[in-house]
Amino acid sequence: MRLEDLKPAPESRKSKKRVGRGPGSGHGKTACKGHKGQKARSGGSKGAGFEGGQMPLQRRLPKRGFKNYPFKKEYSVINLKDLSVIKDDIITPEVLKRNGIVKEIKDGIKILGEGNIDRPITVRAHAFSNSALEKIVSAGGKAEVI
Repeated sequence: MRLEDLKPAPESRKSKKRVGRGPGSGHGKTACKGHKGQKARSGGSKGAGFEGGQMPLQRRLPKRGFKNYPFKKEYSVINLKDLSVIKDDIITPEVLKRNGIVKEIKDGIKILGEGNIDRPITVRAHAFSNSALEKIVSAGGKAEVI
């Protein structure tokens, strides 16, 4: 047996209903849509959430709170254990990109505190977590916010 000889068991696959292909097909003329009416027309389906003209649920419920999604900052996050691989003394977003640690810089880079750092380095990033800040300073390095 070869790969190109594989096929499903006979009559196990049902053929697709081909509508609107003439009277001989049994699905011609109105193409299984009946006569006239909304469902017979193109685009004749009601939208998602339509409740027969009743005020839909998403409009009946009150809207609350503040939505900040258009202005939310999305950082590319990097842990300290990823920084320990780099041999440079000054780590900037360009150095991170060059070493392949970060693929794309979204709204900036945030350094998180997972892992340890064993040498004094200067890290320039857009944001730092408190634990990352403590570990960098305790190793004798500097954390500079860009």
